[in-house]
Amino acid sequence: MSTQSRYVLDPGDMAWSVTAPQQTAFCWEYDDGRAELLALYDKGKRQQWDAAERIDWSQDLDPENPMLLPDEIISLYGSDLWKKLSPQQIGEFRRHLQAWQISQFLHGEQGALICTAKIVQQVQSIDAKFYAATQVIDEARHVEAYSRLLRDKFTMSFPINAQLQALIADVIEHKEWDFTYLGMQVVIEGLALASFQSIRDKARNSLAAQVNAYVMQDEARHVAFGRLALRDYYPQLTEVERDRREEFLVEACYLMRDRLDPSDVWSAVGLDVAECRAVHEAAVATHKFRSRLFSRIVPTVRDIGLLGTRVRKAFEDLGALHYAERDGAAMLEEDNRVAEEFDAKRLVEAAQPR
Repeated sequence: MSTQSRYVLDPGDMAWSVTAPQQTAFCWEYDDGRAELLALYDKGKRQQWDAAERIDWSQDLDPENPMLLPDEIISLYGSDLWKKLSPQQIGEFRRHLQAWQISQFLHGEQGALICTAKIVQQVQSIDAKFYAATQVIDEARHVEAYSRLLRDKFTMSFPINAQLQALIADVIEHKEWDFTYLGMQVVIEGLALASFQSIRDKARNSLAAQVNAYVMQDEARHVAFGRLALRDYYPQLTEVERDRREEFLVEACYLMRDRLDPSDVWSAVGLDVAECRAVHEAAVATHKFRSRLFSRIVPTVRDIGLLGTRVRKAFEDLGALHYAERDGAAMLEEDNRVAEEFDAKRLVEAAQPR
């Protein structure tokens, strides 16, 4: 069965082309590189994995609540609208909402695949090309894993969200190499880490938790890659150049906040979109989740030296400025540790007599 037949809503054309003025940089210095970046490249080589082997795909999903997530994280939960839904309607809503979330992860990972290939093409240093090459295969693996989760377990998909598509197009279309890092490695990957973490830590279905834990292990390296590259480059910018980056960053963050709009889900299950939106915007769960989404982005922005007045004001408006006190590197190390715990648990379970 083709992917097109599984889309809940019409995705339009099954191919999307973006025209961009790319430059290709070759580097003839093969023996000089930054120690931290080369160490990250070495780590990226060692931590390669096979999505078909590392993940236990024999596990099933619950048709009523596929990833076994708590209803309290749903913005409509507890409202008068929610109370009117039958148990069957609630089960259908959960399934569609979770399929929509995974669909956006899938489309975002393909965006990361394209953007990282662009980094290999654009950056001038060989150490950055080396590491970005490992990320290309990481992103291909993530597309494989989320595609399989949707195909085999959810049997439905949703088209890419308009805001996510707009930001990916903006990142691809920028000529300067660092905008690719800033838009993809810092904003999109950083927001993805927070979204993945919500499922990894709250899903009681081990398949869903596994997929997100293993993807997060890779994404932690990707965010570290962006931080290392931009931390060295941004102190060299002029005030005008810095202003352009800050403006891009602020716009990207607001786009990502607005990306979390499940209107397609409400429409697909036959709910009144305007009524749902009113409940959604007023819900405490919505505001908490929107703020938490930037928990990985703000510390990285601080570390690369882009937390200027304009950016601070935007993060304050987004309810996320307090994350500037977080240790971004420590959170990334924790992601790696949790993934290794999933591996250890699988080994123990495999050793148990059946």
